[in-house]
Amino acid sequence: MVRQSERGFTLLELIIVVAMIGILATIAMPALKDMPRRAKEAVLKTNLHTIRESLDTYYGDKGRYPAALGDLVPRYLREVPFDPFTGSNSTWTLVYEEEDGEFEEPGPFPEDGDLEGPGIMDVHSSSPLLSLAGVPYAEW
Repeated sequence: MVRQSERGFTLLELIIVVAMIGILATIAMPALKDMPRRAKEAVLKTNLHTIRESLDTYYGDKGRYPAALGDLVPRYLREVPFDPFTGSNSTWTLVYEEEDGEFEEPGPFPEDGDLEGPGIMDVHSSSPLLSLAGVPYAEW
């Protein structure tokens, strides 16, 4: 005679538990599949914000935009942030100001006297990929 306390699970109970685990895994997998891409998008947003903030600060200090992103190092940035989708910090798409553009409120005259050429006003990713929202990263 088998005691009630020594009784195990029936085959039906095991099948039900395995089916429930399968259903939960099926629900969770699509959300987990995009997590690395969402993380890269978050890094890209942060890096773009950091560069743009540094460009604005540079303009506020010097009265002009820098000619290269390297001009922001080391005073405004420790190093130029990288684009997580291209894996490089030298592949940014740079947006230059118009050469004949006049500024409403010019800043102080630059100390180094370098007024040649337009400066970098904005940056974008050079990745040809689309974001999870369907917008190209190059338009961020």
